[in-house]
Amino acid sequence: MIENKVMDTLRRESLIQKGDKIIVALSGGPDSVCLIHILSKMSKEYGFTLYAAHFNHQIRGIAAHKDALYAMEFCESLGIRCFLKSVDVPSYAKEKKLTMEEAARILRYEMLFQLKKEVGADKIAVAHNLDDQAETVMMRIMRGTGLNGIKGMDYKRPDGIIRPLMDVLKHDIENYCKDNKLEARIDHTNLEDEYTRNKIRIHLLPYIEREYASNIKEILSRMANGLREDSCYIEKTADERCKIMSSLIDKDTVRIDLDLIEYEDISITKRILRNAYKDIEGTYKGLETVHLDDILDLMQNAKKEAKINLPKGIIADKKGSYLYITRKEIKNETIEYEIEIPVNKSIIIEELGIRVEAHRISKEKSKMFATGNSTKSFDVENISGKLTIRNRRNGDKIKPLGLGGTKKVKDILIDNKVPLEKRNSIPVICDDEKILWLAGYCMSEEAKISDSTKEVIRISIRNIKINDPQGGAGI
Repeated sequence: MIENKVMDTLRRESLIQKGDKIIVALSGGPDSVCLIHILSKMSKEYGFTLYAAHFNHQIRGIAAHKDALYAMEFCESLGIRCFLKSVDVPSYAKEKKLTMEEAARILRYEMLFQLKKEVGADKIAVAHNLDDQAETVMMRIMRGTGLNGIKGMDYKRPDGIIRPLMDVLKHDIENYCKDNKLEARIDHTNLEDEYTRNKIRIHLLPYIEREYASNIKEILSRMANGLREDSCYIEKTADERCKIMSSLIDKDTVRIDLDLIEYEDISITKRILRNAYKDIEGTYKGLETVHLDDILDLMQNAKKEAKINLPKGIIADKKGSYLYITRKEIKNETIEYEIEIPVNKSIIIEELGIRVEAHRISKEKSKMFATGNSTKSFDVENISGKLTIRNRRNGDKIKPLGLGGTKKVKDILIDNKVPLEKRNSIPVICDDEKILWLAGYCMSEEAKISDSTKEVIRISIRNIKINDPQGGAGI
C-alpha cells in the first residue's frame, strides 16, 4: 500500500517528528492531493499539525481559479486550514527576464517560506515523487553534472523542505486518488512538451521503458540514493577541511590558504571552492563546473597575483599564498624585505619589530652563552658570502638539522601550524647559497658546529618596541 511506503520513508529519513507543524504545498494536482490526504490520516495518530498553501500563478486563466477553489474546498473537507496567494507570474518573469518555470518556482517558494515564518511551522512538505526524481536525475545527466547534481533531490533540506512521496511512483499516486475518489485537478501544461522536463517525461523515459529498461525510474532513483550517501560523506569531509583551510573575512570575502589546499584531493578542493562561493552568494546557483576549472587553473598559475570573474559579480583573486573569493578589491599587504646582516653589529627591522645581532667569536667562547629558539650559532667555515635576513619565498628549502634531506619551508610552517597570515613575517636567515635558519623553527644541517669548528657566527633575534634600544624577549 502507498501509505506504508510513505510511512517507511518518513521513518527512515526522519522527516516528521511529534508536535511538528507542517505546511503542505497544495497545487490541487494528484500528487499534492494524495500527499495531504495521506498525511491528514496520519496526523492525529502521530501528533503533528497540517496547514495547506495554494499558489495561483495566473498562468492558466479560469482553470487556475478553479484549482484554487478546489484546494479550498478539499482542505475544508479534511478540516485543514488553507492559505491562498495569487501572483502575476508572467509579468514577474518578463520583468526579471526569467523563464516561466523559474519565475513560478521563485515566487511559490517565497510564499511558502513566508507562511512558514508567520505560522511558526517546522516543515514544508512538497509532493515530488519517484517519477520527478527520475526526471530530475536524467535532466541533470543531459546537462552535464557532478556528483552533487546527479544525486537528485534530497528527502529533506536544511531549510525545512521535506519530500514524503519520493519513493512512490506517479502511477501509484494516480491509483490512490482514483481509489479514494479524490477528483484532483489536472494541469494540462504538464502534458505539453515545450519544456525540457516535460520532454523527458513525455518522450525520453517512456522510450527507455519500452526499449531498454521497464523500471528505469526505479533504477535512476536507486542510483540517486546511493550517490547521495557518497556525496554526504564527501561533503562532511569537505566541511571539516574547509574550516582549516578557509576563513570568512566578512560577508563579501572568503580567504583560502593555498599552501594547505595544494595537498587536497581535487574532489575536496572543488567543494571547498563551492562552499566559499555559497558563503558569499547564499547559494551554489550560477557556479558551474567550468567556473571551478577556471579557479583551479588560477590557483596553479605561476603568477603570484591574478584574478578571474565568476557569476553574480564575484571574483576569484589570487594574492601570493591566498586565494580570495570576494566581491571586493583585495590589497596585498605582504611584507617584503631582504637586509644584509652586518657582523659584530646590530640592526633593527621596524616592519617586523625585531633587533638582529651577529657576532663572530671562538667556538670556546660561544659555549659560555646559551642558545634557544631566538639564538643560534653557525660554523664560520661553512658560511658562503654575506649574511642576509629576509621573508620566505616560493620554493624555499632547508636541510633541517638531523633530517638527512631537504624540506620545503612552507611545509615546516604548516607542520608547526603557523597561521597563514603570519608566515611571511617569519625571518629566514641565509648566506649567498643556502638557508641557514628558519628563525624560531628550524636550523640547517649545512652550517652546524662540529668538532673541527674553530669560529662561529652567533645570531640573535629579539622582539622590540620601536625606539626601545634595549630590545626585548626573543622571538
